[in-house]
Amino acid sequence: MQRDVNALFQGFEDTIVETGDTNLAVLTAGSGPAVLLLHGYPQTRATWHRIAPVLAGNYSVVVPDLPGYGDSRLTGAAQGMGSKRRMARRLHEMMMKLGHDHFIVVGHDRGGRVAYRMALDFPESVKALVSVTVVPTPEMWEGASKAFGMGAWHWFMMAQPAPLPEKLLAADPRFLIDLTLDKMAGGLEKLHPLALEDYRIAFDREEVRHMMCEDYRAGATVDEADDLADRTAGRRISAPVLLFWEEGRRYGGGREPLDIWADWADTIEGRGLRGGHLLQETSANEMLDLLIPFLRKNADASKG
Repeated sequence: MQRDVNALFQGFEDTIVETGDTNLAVLTAGSGPAVLLLHGYPQTRATWHRIAPVLAGNYSVVVPDLPGYGDSRLTGAAQGMGSKRRMARRLHEMMMKLGHDHFIVVGHDRGGRVAYRMALDFPESVKALVSVTVVPTPEMWEGASKAFGMGAWHWFMMAQPAPLPEKLLAADPRFLIDLTLDKMAGGLEKLHPLALEDYRIAFDREEVRHMMCEDYRAGATVDEADDLADRTAGRRISAPVLLFWEEGRRYGGGREPLDIWADWADTIEGRGLRGGHLLQETSANEMLDLLIPFLRKNADASKG
């Protein structure tokens, strides 16, 4: 089924890739080294409409809806599917099926958490990592404060056992998603109308909202446990890492993003950008100014 927002992805093919217990809805275009773009909450693959078409001129660009988000359908129960390790496994399988043994992964928000899990679990495939407005999950919880709880209330509410958050979200989905995106973008008018409507249509669906809750439940349980196990064991991301964060934002109890990521990765660089949380939509040109040279520098390693 074609989505109206696909008009923003001219030249992209809309396909379904079957992987284990998930049928992933994927946009693909271009040729050359592979770049995988992963979106976050409460969005869909549409968030990359200002980035993906530019990259498709030089790269094989793959833009899926995360498992259970958008039009990516679970073929089994959603319980446990919020695990970033499990999502990473499905998306890695997808890339293999598309013929990309090596690739660069770019992840925003929840997709950023899947992206760094892929870099940890599949170092032979992930040749570079780009993380957008994300630091690892343990540092987020360890730095939680009153200010964090008031601003990121959904981290706590959506992690509650079913069906409490699902029932609360169902009361007025359009009000909630508009409230959330307005805050993230610094105004709904900064989002393309077709993209905004794609987010709304997905959020209208009960099964998508349920998967989002499973995502946050995993973030408060198994994801944190997996990350802590890796941190304790000294596992690090060997691939080069490019970071983008909200200018002026501090994480994990007031630490700089580069300092936090230095505990997890060997090679890091990055910059804070203006534009709020949805930098790929509100500050796309500024992102591309750094992203394109980074991809070019690491492209040869991602061929395959």
